[in-house]
Amino acid sequence: MSTLGEVLDRMTVEGELYDSLPDNTVRCYACGHRCLIREGRRGICQVRFNRGGKLFVPWGYVAALQADPIEKKPFYHILPGSDALTFGMLGCDFHCSYCQNYYTSQAMRDPASDAAVSLARRVSPGQLVDYAKRSGASVIASSYNEPLITSEWAVSIFKLAVDEGIRCVYISNGNATPEVLKYLRPYLSGYKIDLKTMQDRQYRQLGGVLEHVLESIRMAYEAGLWVEVVTLVVPGFNDSTEELMEAARYIHSVSADIPWHVTAFHPDYKMTDPPPTSVKTLLRAAEIGQEAGLNYVYAGNIPGRLSEYENTYCPNCRQLLIERSGFTIRSYRLDAKGACPKCGTPIAGVWTDRPESVQLGGFGMPRLIVR
Repeated sequence: MSTLGEVLDRMTVEGELYDSLPDNTVRCYACGHRCLIREGRRGICQVRFNRGGKLFVPWGYVAALQADPIEKKPFYHILPGSDALTFGMLGCDFHCSYCQNYYTSQAMRDPASDAAVSLARRVSPGQLVDYAKRSGASVIASSYNEPLITSEWAVSIFKLAVDEGIRCVYISNGNATPEVLKYLRPYLSGYKIDLKTMQDRQYRQLGGVLEHVLESIRMAYEAGLWVEVVTLVVPGFNDSTEELMEAARYIHSVSADIPWHVTAFHPDYKMTDPPPTSVKTLLRAAEIGQEAGLNYVYAGNIPGRLSEYENTYCPNCRQLLIERSGFTIRSYRLDAKGACPKCGTPIAGVWTDRPESVQLGGFGMPRLIVR
Protein backbone atom coordinates (compact mmCIF):
# COMPACT_ATOMS: atom_id res chain seq x y z
CA MET A 1 0.00 0.00 0.00
CA SER A 2 1.34 3.44 -0.96
CA THR A 3 2.19 5.94 1.74
CA LEU A 4 0.54 9.35 1.85
CA GLY A 5 3.74 10.98 0.59
CA GLU A 6 3.94 8.60 -2.38
CA VAL A 7 0.31 9.23 -3.29
CA LEU A 8 0.65 13.00 -3.10
CA ASP A 9 3.95 13.08 -4.99
CA ARG A 10 2.17 11.54 -7.97
CA MET A 11 -0.34 14.42 -7.95
CA THR A 12 2.09 17.24 -8.66
CA VAL A 13 3.27 19.52 -11.48
CA GLU A 14 6.21 21.87 -11.83
CA GLY A 15 5.49 25.00 -9.84
CA GLU A 16 5.72 28.65 -10.79
CA LEU A 17 6.56 30.30 -7.46
CA TYR A 18 10.27 29.58 -7.31
CA ASP A 19 13.70 30.57 -8.61
CA SER A 20 16.30 28.17 -9.97
CA LEU A 21 19.73 28.40 -8.33
CA PRO A 22 23.10 26.73 -8.98
CA ASP A 23 23.66 23.05 -8.20
CA ASN A 24 20.03 22.10 -8.91
CA THR A 25 18.88 24.07 -5.86
CA VAL A 26 15.64 26.09 -5.85
CA ARG A 27 14.27 28.94 -3.75
CA CYS A 28 10.52 28.69 -3.11
CA TYR A 29 8.59 31.88 -2.38
CA ALA A 30 5.07 30.56 -1.99
CA CYS A 31 5.22 31.45 1.71
CA GLY A 32 7.28 33.55 4.06
CA HIS A 33 9.70 30.74 4.87
CA ARG A 34 11.28 31.17 1.42
CA CYS A 35 12.71 27.66 1.66
CA LEU A 36 16.04 26.91 0.02
CA ILE A 37 15.42 23.38 -1.25
CA ARG A 38 18.22 21.19 -2.49
CA GLU A 39 17.68 18.38 -4.96
CA GLY A 40 15.72 15.52 -3.44
CA ARG A 41 14.60 17.60 -0.45
CA ARG A 42 11.30 19.16 0.65
CA GLY A 43 10.26 22.54 1.94
CA ILE A 44 8.97 23.10 5.46
CA CYS A 45 5.44 22.43 4.22
CA GLN A 46 6.53 18.92 3.10
CA VAL A 47 4.39 19.10 -0.07
CA ARG A 48 6.66 21.23 -2.29
CA PHE A 49 9.84 19.38 -3.28
CA ASN A 50 12.86 19.57 -5.56
CA ARG A 51 13.18 16.93 -8.24
CA GLY A 52 16.01 17.36 -10.71
CA GLY A 53 16.40 21.06 -10.00
CA LYS A 54 12.70 21.79 -10.52
CA LEU A 55 10.15 22.59 -7.82
CA PHE A 56 7.14 20.27 -7.87
CA VAL A 57 3.92 21.36 -6.21
CA PRO A 58 0.49 19.86 -5.34
CA TRP A 59 -1.93 19.55 -8.22
CA GLY A 60 -5.14 17.84 -9.29
CA TYR A 61 -6.78 16.75 -6.06
CA VAL A 62 -8.78 17.90 -3.06
CA ALA A 63 -8.85 16.49 0.45
CA ALA A 64 -11.92 18.45 1.56
CA LEU A 65 -14.67 20.09 -0.47
CA GLN A 66 -17.79 21.65 0.97
CA ALA A 67 -20.38 24.30 0.15
CA ASP A 68 -21.48 26.33 3.16
CA PRO A 69 -22.20 29.94 4.24
CA ILE A 70 -19.44 32.44 3.60
CA GLU A 71 -19.99 33.69 7.16
CA LYS A 72 -18.40 30.43 8.33
CA LYS A 73 -15.00 31.34 6.81
CA PRO A 74 -15.50 33.90 8.46
CA PHE A 75 -16.11 36.65 5.93
CA TYR A 76 -18.79 39.11 7.06
CA HIS A 77 -18.21 41.81 4.44
CA ILE A 78 -18.14 39.74 1.25
CA LEU A 79 -21.55 38.94 -0.23
CA PRO A 80 -23.35 38.14 3.06
CA GLY A 81 -25.88 35.36 2.79
CA SER A 82 -24.07 33.67 -0.10
CA ASP A 83 -22.53 30.22 -0.18
CA ALA A 84 -18.85 29.50 -0.69
CA LEU A 85 -17.55 26.31 -2.26
CA THR A 86 -14.50 25.66 -0.08
CA PHE A 87 -11.72 23.30 -1.13
CA GLY A 88 -8.53 22.23 0.57
CA MET A 89 -5.52 20.05 -0.07
CA LEU A 90 -3.06 18.63 2.49
CA GLY A 91 -0.17 20.27 4.32
CA CYS A 92 0.75 23.49 6.11
CA ASP A 93 3.80 25.66 6.73
CA PHE A 94 2.84 26.11 10.43
CA HIS A 95 2.32 23.46 13.12
CA CYS A 96 -0.24 25.06 15.47
CA SER A 97 -1.03 22.76 18.38
CA TYR A 98 -4.68 23.88 18.46
CA CYS A 99 -5.43 23.60 14.73
CA GLN A 100 -9.11 22.82 14.12
CA ASN A 101 -8.27 21.49 10.64
CA TYR A 102 -5.35 19.36 11.79
CA TYR A 103 -6.50 16.27 9.89
CA THR A 104 -5.81 18.06 6.60
CA SER A 105 -3.25 20.67 7.57
CA GLN A 106 -0.98 18.44 9.68
CA ALA A 107 -1.35 15.21 7.73
CA MET A 108 2.26 15.28 6.54
CA ARG A 109 3.57 15.61 10.12
CA ASP A 110 1.26 13.22 11.97
CA PRO A 111 2.58 9.67 12.56
CA ALA A 112 -0.83 8.35 11.56
CA SER A 113 -0.95 10.48 8.44
CA ASP A 114 -1.22 7.53 6.07
CA ALA A 115 -4.84 7.32 7.20
CA ALA A 116 -5.31 10.53 5.20
CA VAL A 117 -4.52 8.75 1.91
CA SER A 118 -8.23 8.16 1.37
CA LEU A 119 -8.92 11.89 1.58
CA ALA A 120 -7.06 12.79 -1.61
CA ARG A 121 -9.56 12.70 -4.47
CA ARG A 122 -8.54 13.55 -8.02
CA VAL A 123 -10.44 16.43 -9.58
CA SER A 124 -9.87 19.04 -12.31
CA PRO A 125 -10.18 22.84 -12.03
CA GLY A 126 -13.13 22.71 -14.40
CA GLN A 127 -14.94 20.17 -12.26
CA LEU A 128 -14.53 22.36 -9.15
CA VAL A 129 -15.93 25.41 -10.92
CA ASP A 130 -18.80 23.27 -12.19
CA TYR A 131 -19.47 22.10 -8.60
CA ALA A 132 -19.61 25.75 -7.52
CA LYS A 133 -22.09 26.65 -10.25
CA ARG A 134 -24.31 23.65 -9.55
CA SER A 135 -24.32 24.36 -5.80
CA GLY A 136 -25.24 28.01 -6.39
CA ALA A 137 -22.04 29.26 -4.73
CA SER A 138 -21.09 32.89 -5.41
CA VAL A 139 -17.60 32.37 -3.97
CA ILE A 140 -14.84 29.76 -4.21
CA ALA A 141 -12.57 29.60 -1.16
CA SER A 142 -9.26 27.84 -0.51
CA SER A 143 -9.04 26.66 3.10
CA TYR A 144 -8.73 23.57 5.38
CA ASN A 145 -4.98 23.46 4.83
CA GLU A 146 -2.74 26.50 4.23
CA PRO A 147 -3.64 27.78 0.75
CA LEU A 148 -0.38 29.68 0.17
CA ILE A 149 1.56 26.44 -0.26
CA THR A 150 -0.87 25.24 -2.96
CA SER A 151 -1.26 28.56 -4.77
CA GLU A 152 -0.52 27.22 -8.27
CA TRP A 153 -3.45 24.81 -7.90
CA ALA A 154 -5.70 27.55 -6.54
CA VAL A 155 -4.90 29.90 -9.42
CA SER A 156 -5.74 27.21 -11.98
CA ILE A 157 -9.22 27.06 -10.41
CA PHE A 158 -9.58 30.78 -9.82
CA LYS A 159 -8.83 31.66 -13.46
CA LEU A 160 -11.87 29.66 -14.57
CA ALA A 161 -14.02 30.86 -11.66
CA VAL A 162 -13.42 34.55 -12.35
CA ASP A 163 -14.47 34.03 -15.97
CA GLU A 164 -17.77 32.66 -14.63
CA GLY A 165 -18.31 35.70 -12.38
CA ILE A 166 -17.43 33.81 -9.19
CA ARG A 167 -15.42 35.59 -6.48
CA CYS A 168 -12.36 33.85 -5.05
CA VAL A 169 -10.95 34.09 -1.52
CA TYR A 170 -8.17 32.71 0.69
CA ILE A 171 -8.50 31.64 4.33
CA SER A 172 -4.86 31.82 5.38
CA ASN A 173 -2.33 32.05 8.19
CA GLY A 174 -0.96 35.15 6.47
CA ASN A 175 2.62 33.92 6.07
CA ALA A 176 2.75 35.42 2.58
CA THR A 177 5.37 37.03 0.35
CA PRO A 178 5.06 39.97 -2.07
CA GLU A 179 5.61 37.51 -4.93
CA VAL A 180 2.74 35.19 -4.02
CA LEU A 181 0.34 38.08 -3.44
CA LYS A 182 1.22 39.53 -6.85
CA TYR A 183 0.64 36.08 -8.36
CA LEU A 184 -2.78 35.76 -6.70
CA ARG A 185 -3.98 39.35 -7.07
CA PRO A 186 -5.57 39.10 -10.56
CA TYR A 187 -7.95 36.41 -9.34
CA LEU A 188 -8.36 36.92 -5.61
CA SER A 189 -11.07 39.18 -4.11
CA GLY A 190 -10.72 38.49 -0.39
CA TYR A 191 -8.03 37.41 2.03
CA LYS A 192 -8.83 36.27 5.58
CA ILE A 193 -5.75 36.27 7.79
CA ASP A 194 -5.27 34.69 11.21
CA LEU A 195 -3.40 37.03 13.55
CA LYS A 196 -2.59 34.46 16.19
CA THR A 197 -0.55 36.49 18.67
CA MET A 198 1.43 39.72 18.93
CA GLN A 199 4.42 37.95 20.50
CA ASP A 200 7.10 36.81 18.08
CA ARG A 201 8.26 34.15 20.56
CA GLN A 202 4.77 32.64 20.55
CA TYR A 203 4.59 32.80 16.76
CA ARG A 204 7.85 30.91 16.43
CA GLN A 205 6.40 28.12 18.59
CA LEU A 206 3.68 27.79 15.95
CA GLY A 207 6.18 27.78 13.09
CA GLY A 208 5.88 31.40 11.95
CA VAL A 209 7.26 34.89 12.32
CA LEU A 210 5.08 37.71 13.63
CA GLU A 211 6.51 40.34 11.30
CA HIS A 212 5.68 38.24 8.22
CA VAL A 213 2.01 38.10 9.21
CA LEU A 214 1.78 41.78 10.09
CA GLU A 215 3.37 42.71 6.79
CA SER A 216 1.00 40.38 4.92
CA ILE A 217 -2.01 42.18 6.38
CA ARG A 218 -0.61 45.48 5.17
CA MET A 219 0.47 44.15 1.75
CA ALA A 220 -2.87 42.47 1.08
CA TYR A 221 -4.78 45.61 2.02
CA GLU A 222 -2.54 47.87 -0.07
CA ALA A 223 -2.92 45.47 -3.02
CA GLY A 224 -6.65 46.14 -2.97
CA LEU A 225 -7.78 42.80 -1.59
CA TRP A 226 -10.68 42.78 0.83
CA VAL A 227 -9.03 41.80 4.13
CA GLU A 228 -10.62 40.43 7.30
CA VAL A 229 -8.53 39.45 10.33
CA VAL A 230 -9.30 36.72 12.87
CA THR A 231 -7.76 36.27 16.31
CA LEU A 232 -8.56 33.07 18.15
CA VAL A 233 -8.47 34.17 21.78
CA VAL A 234 -6.72 31.38 23.71
CA PRO A 235 -6.67 31.59 27.53
CA GLY A 236 -3.14 32.03 28.81
CA PHE A 237 -1.70 32.32 25.29
CA ASN A 238 -2.82 35.63 23.78
CA ASP A 239 -5.73 36.89 25.91
CA SER A 240 -4.07 39.66 27.93
CA THR A 241 -5.60 43.12 27.57
CA GLU A 242 -2.24 44.51 26.49
CA GLU A 243 -1.76 42.00 23.70
CA LEU A 244 -5.31 42.30 22.41
CA MET A 245 -5.01 46.09 22.36
CA GLU A 246 -1.71 45.82 20.48
CA ALA A 247 -3.37 43.60 17.84
CA ALA A 248 -6.33 45.95 17.47
CA ARG A 249 -4.09 49.00 17.17
CA TYR A 250 -1.99 47.35 14.50
CA ILE A 251 -5.07 46.51 12.42
CA HIS A 252 -6.29 50.09 12.88
CA SER A 253 -2.92 51.39 11.67
CA VAL A 254 -3.56 49.63 8.36
CA SER A 255 -7.25 50.56 8.14
CA ALA A 256 -10.08 51.12 10.61
CA ASP A 257 -12.34 49.42 8.05
CA ILE A 258 -10.68 45.99 8.33
CA PRO A 259 -13.12 43.74 10.23
CA TRP A 260 -11.59 42.07 13.29
CA HIS A 261 -13.12 38.76 14.38
CA VAL A 262 -12.26 37.69 17.91
CA THR A 263 -13.27 34.06 18.28
CA ALA A 264 -13.55 31.63 21.15
CA PHE A 265 -11.04 28.83 21.62
CA HIS A 266 -12.23 25.27 22.24
CA PRO A 267 -9.72 22.57 23.26
CA ASP A 268 -8.65 20.63 20.18
CA TYR A 269 -5.84 18.57 18.61
CA LYS A 270 -2.78 18.81 20.91
CA MET A 271 -3.90 21.78 23.01
CA THR A 272 -6.42 20.39 25.46
CA ASP A 273 -5.30 22.01 28.71
CA PRO A 274 -6.61 25.60 28.44
CA PRO A 275 -10.33 25.97 29.14
CA PRO A 276 -12.68 27.28 26.45
CA THR A 277 -12.65 31.05 26.08
CA SER A 278 -15.27 32.59 28.34
CA VAL A 279 -17.97 34.95 27.15
CA LYS A 280 -16.51 37.58 29.49
CA THR A 281 -13.08 37.32 27.88
CA LEU A 282 -14.49 37.48 24.37
CA LEU A 283 -16.59 40.52 25.29
CA ARG A 284 -13.47 42.22 26.65
CA ALA A 285 -11.62 41.49 23.39
CA ALA A 286 -14.45 42.91 21.30
CA GLU A 287 -14.63 46.05 23.45
CA ILE A 288 -10.87 46.47 23.06
CA GLY A 289 -11.30 46.42 19.29
CA GLN A 290 -13.90 49.16 19.49
CA GLU A 291 -11.79 51.19 21.89
CA ALA A 292 -8.90 50.99 19.40
CA GLY A 293 -11.15 52.63 16.81
CA LEU A 294 -11.99 49.68 14.57
CA ASN A 295 -15.27 50.20 12.73
CA TYR A 296 -16.26 46.54 12.52
CA VAL A 297 -15.59 44.13 15.40
CA TYR A 298 -17.18 40.68 15.60
CA ALA A 299 -17.20 37.96 18.26
CA GLY A 300 -17.50 34.38 17.02
CA ASN A 301 -17.83 30.72 18.02
CA ILE A 302 -20.47 31.44 20.67
CA PRO A 303 -23.62 32.20 18.65
CA GLY A 304 -26.36 33.99 20.55
CA ARG A 305 -24.20 34.84 23.57
CA LEU A 306 -22.87 38.17 22.27
CA SER A 307 -25.48 38.98 19.65
CA GLU A 308 -24.47 42.64 19.40
CA TYR A 309 -21.09 41.55 18.07
CA GLU A 310 -22.58 39.28 15.43
CA ASN A 311 -24.20 42.20 13.62
CA THR A 312 -22.91 44.90 11.29
CA TYR A 313 -23.66 48.50 12.22
CA CYS A 314 -23.06 51.76 10.39
CA PRO A 315 -19.89 53.27 11.90
CA ASN A 316 -21.37 56.75 11.49
CA CYS A 317 -24.97 56.58 12.76
CA ARG A 318 -24.98 53.07 14.36
CA GLN A 319 -27.91 51.93 12.22
CA LEU A 320 -28.28 48.12 12.28
CA LEU A 321 -27.37 47.05 8.75
CA ILE A 322 -26.91 43.27 8.84
CA GLU A 323 -28.42 41.18 11.61
CA ARG A 324 -26.90 37.73 12.12
CA SER A 325 -27.42 34.69 14.26
CA GLY A 326 -24.54 32.29 13.83
CA PHE A 327 -24.17 31.82 10.08
CA THR A 328 -27.72 32.97 9.39
CA ILE A 329 -28.59 36.41 7.99
CA ARG A 330 -31.75 37.63 9.76
CA SER A 331 -32.00 41.01 8.04
CA TYR A 332 -30.06 42.98 5.43
CA ARG A 333 -30.49 46.73 5.04
CA LEU A 334 -27.60 47.93 2.87
CA ASP A 335 -28.69 49.67 -0.31
CA ALA A 336 -27.65 48.66 -3.83
CA LYS A 337 -24.47 50.74 -3.54
CA GLY A 338 -23.41 49.12 -0.26
CA ALA A 339 -24.27 52.20 1.79
CA CYS A 340 -26.22 52.85 4.97
CA PRO A 341 -29.82 53.66 3.98
CA LYS A 342 -30.20 56.05 6.92
CA CYS A 343 -27.16 58.36 6.57
CA GLY A 344 -25.67 57.34 3.23
CA THR A 345 -22.27 56.32 4.64
CA PRO A 346 -20.51 53.84 2.31
CA ILE A 347 -19.84 50.58 4.17
CA ALA A 348 -16.50 48.95 3.40
CA GLY A 349 -16.80 45.53 1.81
CA VAL A 350 -17.85 43.59 -1.27
CA TRP A 351 -21.62 43.83 -1.54
CA THR A 352 -24.32 42.72 -3.93
CA ASP A 353 -26.02 45.36 -6.08
CA ARG A 354 -29.26 43.40 -5.64
CA PRO A 355 -30.01 43.55 -1.89
CA GLU A 356 -33.33 41.83 -2.45
CA SER A 357 -31.46 38.68 -3.49
CA VAL A 358 -29.70 38.19 -0.14
CA GLN A 359 -30.72 34.87 1.38
CA LEU A 360 -32.41 35.34 4.74
CA GLY A 361 -33.76 33.04 7.40
CA GLY A 362 -31.28 30.22 7.66
CA PHE A 363 -29.35 27.56 5.81
CA GLY A 364 -29.57 23.83 5.57
CA MET A 365 -26.72 21.64 6.73
CA PRO A 366 -23.39 22.22 4.95
CA ARG A 367 -23.18 20.08 1.84
CA LEU A 368 -20.20 17.81 2.37
CA ILE A 369 -18.79 16.76 -0.98
CA VAL A 370 -15.34 15.41 -0.07
CA ARG A 371 -13.83 15.26 3.42
